[in-house]
Amino acid sequence: MGINSFSGKEGAGVDYKFLFESMLTHLMQGILVVDLNANVLFYNEPVTQIAGISAEEAIGKNILEIFPGLTPETSTFYYVLRTGKPLIDYVQTYYNYQGDKVTTLTSTIPLIKEGKIIGAFELYRDIATVGELSERIISLQKELFKKVSSQRICEENRAHYTLDDIIGESDAIKELKEKVKKIADSNSPVLVYGETGTGKELFVQAIHNASFKRKNKPFIAQNCAALPKTLLEGILFGTTAGSFTGAKDRPGLFELADGGTLYLDEINSMDIELQAKLLRVLQDGVVRRLGSVKTTVVDVRVIASTNENPLISVEQKLLREDLYYRLNVISFTIPPLRDRKEDIPVLVNHFIKYYNEQLRKNVRGITDEALEFLMKNPWPGNVRELKSKIESVMNFLEGDVITLKDVAVKNMPEFINFKNKALSLQDINSLEVLSMKDAVKNFEKNLIEKAICKANGNYAEAARLLKVPRQTLHNKIKKYGIRKKFIT
Repeated sequence: MGINSFSGKEGAGVDYKFLFESMLTHLMQGILVVDLNANVLFYNEPVTQIAGISAEEAIGKNILEIFPGLTPETSTFYYVLRTGKPLIDYVQTYYNYQGDKVTTLTSTIPLIKEGKIIGAFELYRDIATVGELSERIISLQKELFKKVSSQRICEENRAHYTLDDIIGESDAIKELKEKVKKIADSNSPVLVYGETGTGKELFVQAIHNASFKRKNKPFIAQNCAALPKTLLEGILFGTTAGSFTGAKDRPGLFELADGGTLYLDEINSMDIELQAKLLRVLQDGVVRRLGSVKTTVVDVRVIASTNENPLISVEQKLLREDLYYRLNVISFTIPPLRDRKEDIPVLVNHFIKYYNEQLRKNVRGITDEALEFLMKNPWPGNVRELKSKIESVMNFLEGDVITLKDVAVKNMPEFINFKNKALSLQDINSLEVLSMKDAVKNFEKNLIEKAICKANGNYAEAARLLKVPRQTLHNKIKKYGIRKKFIT
């Protein structure tokens, strides 16, 4: 079959079944396809090398027969067939048909036809890529802190924010800052809860820098949702040569943070099994690298954070109850901006000064009408959203004072709080007015997009946040033409 076979009428002279089977068979990447019952339908040569069984023997067998070390609870295929959700770049270690221990980096995708799951396929990657990635990350961390001494740490290698960087005059902020001062020198773990954009890491860094004992020691932050389970485990606890393909003797973040602070963001996204290992470190103060029998004593203060109510995460089995109680020795709840609106004027003036420097502007301030308008916004994105709003306004500002028109001209419906005092006629006359129909449409679309973003693209979770039936949400998504591509 030559290239010319593709010319002419669609499909003319082309055996697509043969073509695609040939392509899949000769790919360097392993491909395995199963039906709804997890029985093997397709199986190419690279999988043979991983699984230890030929394609002829594997076809028709259940996936648990080929990988007897797996169970319906641990198999990626069973998870995807059960939930309909894909697993991307998942690292797992198990025993193959020959009883050999293997570690793979896989992506498992459901096969859906006419709205029903009919099977799934899995792509196997060379685990060496995982080893290389782990090696790069750990090497970067090691390089970052190689200059650390008992006396000093380079400015660029430390937590930058202090209590002075926490802007606010509300009672809530004042109380939190006083609390930071009281617990800064403690060795007890800390759990921080706050919505996205409230400034959790700012408070975490302030705790570290307020500690006489730890402020000149390493501060390391790691987002627990950013890496797959096995890779995160190696990064946290370190690796030994031979623990997986490509692995070398490397310290983990606990060892690198010795004497200082380790900040674990989105702790509720950490794998449950890995949470158990973290709990043991918190209880015993020792770590053991992957593949090693040797333990290392570490002096690390762990601060964890979550943007979801930790008690709800416990109820949903996303956060171990015993880990929650161990982390919650000291807890901080950072209130959303809508609950401390008296801080908005202070924050606005702070951001004006900041962006005057950044943008080389000379803005003197903001009018009372514009500030009142901003005060009415619920700010679902909290301080981060307010900061972005001021940055946007100042980029386009031609005068030296921010007016009502400047803050209201863009995305007006997003700034209307219907529960609070309505805009005056004078306010409305100053705005770029949309029809009521368009305003409601834009507001509803914006709200749905924010909910989907907060739910990380999970429509069921977004429906729960919006307190609407899932079908209603799907109808609205279709109506407004909302796509996941907008999520960043």
